[in-house]
Amino acid sequence: MLDALWTAATRHPFLDAVRDGTIADADFNRWLAQDALFVADLLTFQARLLARVPRPAQGALAGGCVALVDELDWFEVQAAERGVDLAQPALEATLAYRELLQRLDAAPVDVALTALWVIERVYLLAWSSAVSGTSPLREFVDHWTAPGFATYVDALGVLATPDGKDDVVAEVLTREVAFWDMALT
Repeated sequence: MLDALWTAATRHPFLDAVRDGTIADADFNRWLAQDALFVADLLTFQARLLARVPRPAQGALAGGCVALVDELDWFEVQAAERGVDLAQPALEATLAYRELLQRLDAAPVDVALTALWVIERVYLLAWSSAVSGTSPLREFVDHWTAPGFATYVDALGVLATPDGKDDVVAEVLTREVAFWDMALT
């Protein structure tokens, strides 16, 4: 079951359309605005998690928080260039992801760290599947497949303990699939 969810979350038609250059601007822009909302929620979650993790994990999470602040700045620049208003209401998929992050605030640290790793790993793998030298959205793909991001995901992987946490892994992957789906509706 998890293998199928990983595939669905990382080999989605949204990503194929980005890679092939066939995604409609309205679909990509909808996704971009919702992803900016998600990143703001992720920053809130990760900052609270930073305060709960053991000392050896703090460096990776602190670096991740700084990267998310930079990411929000980058979103503002990209949205302005594309004429996207980021002050949009959260759609159902974004709200569901927000609710998951809020529940993870109360979860044991090992569960929350594992969920964070899955969130970031699925994102890296998903965008890696969209790599193309000809996509008009290559700048976005390159941004989310940068070596520094891969290094961060690897650092989270050292902290994560996914064994026995199939429920949270499946929930993150399901939320990710719904997020890609939301962009195409």
